[in-house]
Amino acid sequence: MTLLTAKATRRSGRKKLEPVGGYWAYLIPGAIGFAAVVLIPFGMNVYLSFTRFRGVGSPQFIGIDNYTRLIGDPTFWTSFLNSLAFIVAMAIVPTALGVLVAAILFDFIAPRFGARMSSLMRAMFYLPQILPIAVAGVLWKWMYQPEYGVLNSILDAVGLGALRQNWLGDSDVAIWSVMNVLIWLQIGYTVVIFMAGLSRVDPALYEAAELDGAGWVTRFRVITLNQLRPEIAVVIITTSVAALKVFAPIFVLTRGGPGTSTMVPAYFSFYNFFTTTQVGYGAAVATVLALVVTIIAVGLLLFQTRNAEGFEK
Repeated sequence: MTLLTAKATRRSGRKKLEPVGGYWAYLIPGAIGFAAVVLIPFGMNVYLSFTRFRGVGSPQFIGIDNYTRLIGDPTFWTSFLNSLAFIVAMAIVPTALGVLVAAILFDFIAPRFGARMSSLMRAMFYLPQILPIAVAGVLWKWMYQPEYGVLNSILDAVGLGALRQNWLGDSDVAIWSVMNVLIWLQIGYTVVIFMAGLSRVDPALYEAAELDGAGWVTRFRVITLNQLRPEIAVVIITTSVAALKVFAPIFVLTRGGPGTSTMVPAYFSFYNFFTTTQVGYGAAVATVLALVVTIIAVGLLLFQTRNAEGFEK
C-alpha cells in the first residue's frame, strides 16, 4: 500500500508540474509581436490599397481602382521584370559561385594550405555581408563614377578606354551594374552556408574517392553537389525572396533610374508613398508584392520538401 501510494503521489506531482492549458501559452508573446509588427500593419496596408489617400486627411474608398490601374501601368510590370533579373543576380549566380567556391575551399585549399587559410578566405568572401548597405552603395557609386571612378580609371590605365561607361547613368548598362553589386553582396552568404553544409560531410568520402582515382571535378559533381542539396534549396528560397523584396541597394545606387531601368516593386511602392504621395496606389503595389512573395516562397518550400523526402528515400 505504501509503495502504491508513493507512485500515485509522484504521478499526481508530475501532473501538477505540467502547464495549465498545455504549451500554447508560450506562443502568446510571439503571437502578440507578430500581430503588432506584421498582421496589423499589413491589414492597414490592404485597407489603404482600396482608397485614394495623400497621407493627410481621411482616405476615400475607391474599390479596386488602384489594382485596375496597376494592370495598365508599364512601370509596375517593368519593376517585376527587373526583379527577375535580380533573382538571377541574388539567387542563381551567387548559389552557383558559392557552391564552387565552398568546394574549392573545403576540398582543395584546406587539405593543401590548412584550415586556417580556408577560414581566412571564407571570411574575406563574407566581408561584404558585414558592411552596411549605405557604405557599400557609396563605395560602388564612387567606383562606378564616370569621370574619376576607379573602374573607368583602370580601363584607361590598361589601354581599354573605349570600354568606359556611364555605369549607373546609362539605362542599358545600369541594371547590369546593379546586378554586379548584388552578386558581390550575396556571394559571402552562400559561401558560409555551403561551407557549413560541407562540414557535416565525412572527409573519408573525399579520401576514398581520391584513392579510387576520382578527380576534383568528379568529386564535386558526385559528392559535393549531392551532399549540399538541402543547403542549396534553403539558399535558393531565401535569396529568391530577398531578391523580390530588394530595396536598399536600389535606393542607394540608382533610385530606380535611369528612367525605370532599375525600378523594383519595393522601391516603386516607396516612391508612390513618399514622392508622389499616392499612398493608396503605393499600398496596392506593396499588397501585390506581398502576395507574389508569399506564393513563390510557399511554392519553393513545397518543392524543397518533396525533394528532401525523395532524397531521404
